[in-house]
Amino acid sequence: MENVQTFHSVCPHDCPSTCALDIEYKGNNRIGRIHGARDQAYTAGIVCAKVARYYERQHHKDRLTMPMQRIGDKGCGIDGFKPIFWDQALDNISEKLIKIAAIYGPEAIWPYFYAGTMGLVQRDGIQRLRHVMGYSGQKSTICTTLADQGWMAGVGIKYGVDAREIEHSDLIIMWGGNPVATQVNLMTHITKARKEKGAKFIVIDPYRTATAESADQHLMVKPGTDGALACAMMHVLFKEDYIDWDYVHTYTDDPEGLKQHLVTRTPEWASSITGLSTDEITDFAKLYGQTKRSFIRIGYGFSRSRNGSVNVHAVTCLPALTGAWRYEGGGALYSQGRDLYKLDKTLIEGLDYLNPNVRMLDQSRIGPILNGNKTDLGNGPPIKALFIQNTNPINVCPDSNQVYQGMSRKDLFICVHEQFLTETASMADIVLPATTFLEHDDFYVAGGHTYLQLGPKILEPLGQARSNHWVICELAKRLGAKHPGFNLTEIEIIDQTLKMSGKPGIDYFQKNKWLDCALDFKEAHFLNGYGHKDRKFHFKPNWSFTDHSGSLPLWPDYYENIDQSNDIHPFRLVTAPARQFLNTTFTQTPTSRKRENRPTLLIHPQDCYHLNIKEGDLVTIGNKQGSLKIHVKFFDGVQPGVVVVESIWPSKDFVEGKGINVLTSVDPGFPAGGAVFHDTAIWIKSDTIR
Repeated sequence: MENVQTFHSVCPHDCPSTCALDIEYKGNNRIGRIHGARDQAYTAGIVCAKVARYYERQHHKDRLTMPMQRIGDKGCGIDGFKPIFWDQALDNISEKLIKIAAIYGPEAIWPYFYAGTMGLVQRDGIQRLRHVMGYSGQKSTICTTLADQGWMAGVGIKYGVDAREIEHSDLIIMWGGNPVATQVNLMTHITKARKEKGAKFIVIDPYRTATAESADQHLMVKPGTDGALACAMMHVLFKEDYIDWDYVHTYTDDPEGLKQHLVTRTPEWASSITGLSTDEITDFAKLYGQTKRSFIRIGYGFSRSRNGSVNVHAVTCLPALTGAWRYEGGGALYSQGRDLYKLDKTLIEGLDYLNPNVRMLDQSRIGPILNGNKTDLGNGPPIKALFIQNTNPINVCPDSNQVYQGMSRKDLFICVHEQFLTETASMADIVLPATTFLEHDDFYVAGGHTYLQLGPKILEPLGQARSNHWVICELAKRLGAKHPGFNLTEIEIIDQTLKMSGKPGIDYFQKNKWLDCALDFKEAHFLNGYGHKDRKFHFKPNWSFTDHSGSLPLWPDYYENIDQSNDIHPFRLVTAPARQFLNTTFTQTPTSRKRENRPTLLIHPQDCYHLNIKEGDLVTIGNKQGSLKIHVKFFDGVQPGVVVVESIWPSKDFVEGKGINVLTSVDPGFPAGGAVFHDTAIWIKSDTIR
């Protein structure tokens, strides 16, 4: 009988759950199934199916196992590379970077990263190299910027109510998220509240997701119109006197001004914008107003629009009006963030070397940047070298045609540190094999809960794979970069960071696995005041503190700056996450691929009738940026005129080898940038002659 041991770890992937894990270790450096840890109150024994079968990814035959140098054309695949030794690879990289910096200046080099791992040492250590060397900075806009700005505009500090309080809620609203697919642990707490308290569960989303199917009610808004729904709800709250006047006079900036502003934001007004009926809007508003223990779980989805920050701010106004923050199980959560964990990341990121005069480049606009856009580059040099960890920008970034074009430049040196030969890695001059989370030490914060967790190394690295931290430190030696963080192991840097942050050291975490950083009730519910200087919630946001305040509305509102449908582009496209994938992380694993089948366009049967399209037809969809071919699937879970493509499939899985982000725009969302993945107008043409 097989002797299976169990080891603790933490899921490293780009998900708010940051699950505590129990790993089946089967010996011989191999794992079995992964389980959610039962002894952690948020994870509560649950983990998503794609991570449960992580052995498919960990032991995949296509994992990179040695450094490689390109000998063929960019993008030609594994046959375009030859294996080289680590010292040769690192020497070549450092020599190239030194030469580029000498000719063009250090800002010609752009270290580029994101959330392939959410571990703080392995993800963010690239910043230390950047800051010490003076390389171009990265404005990390691809995920949370728009939602952050919307939340901060009203609340003023980044944390919210502990998600475990959902079990005490009478009304739970999932606004712009699909936790059945993207944050399964949240559903555990929602289900408990429904079973034990009879709580109602309502989902607001442009299409009928698996989460929406499980809800008591689904409000199917048009993409980008959430601010209109929130404002109409507030109009009803004032009209029907559901306002907690004692609360708003104590804790908010100008409730009377807000009431006056909302006089014309009626359900009838919102109905024409959102596509919901006036009765749906009115009844939902009344239910919210009548339910004191109402919890809004704010997702990222509805923020990924040109007006996303304004939408998020409008939604955050709701619990401030009803005083839901007063009650256990009441209030809202967007993300537990830096203001909850309060970690000093100086050692990890080299913040003591941060030079504010070094230019910042918007990661979402990598296409225009690599193609020499003067507005993006400012007065600095063109980018002559990319060093990439933890991300796959050719697939995941907006306007992927531009990204591919920029990476195809013969004068651009690219090094990619990766676990698989992704489309981005295939464009590299040098590819370095990377460890998985089971093969290195790290520690993790979470957006969806309040635990600070240690994820220890369990397995030896596959082949010659090396951790991000090791690679950064080895490059630092060759580049002459001096910082204490380059001389520490992962465990040492974790230990010192914890102690610098006033937390227990590594010994505590090696024994206890995690530390619950939950705030007390008053602090978490802002009963001691909000994060602004006046300690009040701001109905009237100060957008001027951001980069592009422009003509943003002075009050919560529907901001009409989205990519509206028109005669040429009559459809609005949402590029939503798939249940079996997570960005491009699990697109290699066989079970995930089998269950997702192929890229499809979800389109309302009414639209298919007018376009003379049948189920399974191949159609071309496009806009001014480009076009691609995709198969049709009838779906009545959207409003007519709205279409959905789930997941970021690799480009090779599309008929013409062009992925969905060919169509998404590099336009920054207001007020401070951010990728607008769900804000795209397109046309659809049938490829079938009938």
